[in-house]
Amino acid sequence: MNVKRMRTRNHRSSGSGSGGSSRHLNGQIPMNRNHVFDSHGPDVRVRGTAQQLFEKYLQHGRDATGAGDRVAAEAYFQHAEHYFRIMNAMTQAAQQSQQERAERQASRQRNVSASDEGNEASRGEDGDAPVRGEEPQPDIQPQPELSEG
Repeated sequence: MNVKRMRTRNHRSSGSGSGGSSRHLNGQIPMNRNHVFDSHGPDVRVRGTAQQLFEKYLQHGRDATGAGDRVAAEAYFQHAEHYFRIMNAMTQAAQQSQQERAERQASRQRNVSASDEGNEASRGEDGDAPVRGEEPQPDIQPQPELSEG
């Protein structure tokens, strides 16, 4: 019996436990509005964004309803609902990331303003930073002269 060993293309491991790809989050590819799906519907194969697939399956469902095929119409409407839910999930994820970005930006602004207040406290009475050479000098005691002898 001649058994050949199968080589896989992804034979390298990253060692970090991430699976070798930084694009995947929890086994899923992060999606955006322009992510293209390959969908295999009840009797049709459709390709497009979630919005496009939602509209296409909705139209197929309406066409099937008009033709009197309630079973096919229900199948198309279920596919349309699936992509509707995907669109909602993407919208919620976008809103959440936008909110997180706004919170990080507000936090950075608070940190900057707090450090600015600390700098103002170290400034002189008139609010200007002292000019080099004008800051108060320590009292220097005169040194006794050494006599040569």
